[in-house]
Amino acid sequence: MRKEVFEIKNDAEFEMLALSIFNYQIKKNPIYAAYATLILKGENPKNIFEIPFLPISFFKTEQIICQGRPVEKVFLSSGTTGNQSKHLVSDISLYRNSYLRSFELFYGDIKEYCILSLLPNYREQEGSSLIYMVDDLISQSKHEQSGFYLNNYEQLLVTLKKLEKEKQKTILFGVSHALLDLAEQFPQKLKHTIIIETGGTKGKRKEMLKEELHQKLKAAFALDEIHSEYGMTELLSQSYSDRNGVFKSPPWKKILIRDINDPLTMIGENNTGGINIIDLANIYSCPFIATKDLGKTFEDGTFKILGRFNNADLRGCNLLVQ
Repeated sequence: MRKEVFEIKNDAEFEMLALSIFNYQIKKNPIYAAYATLILKGENPKNIFEIPFLPISFFKTEQIICQGRPVEKVFLSSGTTGNQSKHLVSDISLYRNSYLRSFELFYGDIKEYCILSLLPNYREQEGSSLIYMVDDLISQSKHEQSGFYLNNYEQLLVTLKKLEKEKQKTILFGVSHALLDLAEQFPQKLKHTIIIETGGTKGKRKEMLKEELHQKLKAAFALDEIHSEYGMTELLSQSYSDRNGVFKSPPWKKILIRDINDPLTMIGENNTGGINIIDLANIYSCPFIATKDLGKTFEDGTFKILGRFNNADLRGCNLLVQ
């Protein structure tokens, strides 16, 4: 199954593999099996819309992993209230495969880029799945200027000017408040750099809408668009937005929207509801997750994030920076 995940070509193949992995989960994942059995009451799902989605809060209280699987890596969420979510990763190569293939799918050959980061480095935040990914992307790029620049804005400014002069394709990953600090202190025109913001401003700055954040960054850096990354501790796959906050997912990840008042009912495109995620790279923990995010999907499979449920915990990649 693990090989098939990254060979999906269409919706029919996705659904077939999702149902196959569901059956595997029922046999091997006791937490998910107990939850799904209560909901299904002896019935088997006939399609992906009938698959039960495990509430993401279970990752705070339970050991979500299939029986007999080793734990290679543990990723921790950056939440500040209650217990942190804990993702027990049985096969780290699945995660690496997922984010490297996704990067290539959305941005092309990693070796063509210089990768810069306004995030803590991996030694400072070993439990972060985002930083694990960015750290590896920096390594895979092989560019001598690739690296972490958090709290070193002046050096980052020098690096960006050098890369722009050389017309070097560059990607800058950053938490929102750090990108805003850079924009206010060192605005500059960027022609060859893509900015990918990875989180919010809670705990660091006055909360602002994503649209306002992107407008400030576009104005400061003379960019037409600001990109975004959407992932979470409990998943092994990212989605990316290159304009207007509309996200695309790789073929092995799909977003469904559940009814706010009836969480077991899925609703169609262009309707706001809770975001459910099928991440088939998550074979050995749980691929079927009900998040606390609100959003809507569109007919082409893209989606937007519109907020979070009011009782959702304070969390986000910006909280990595304390």
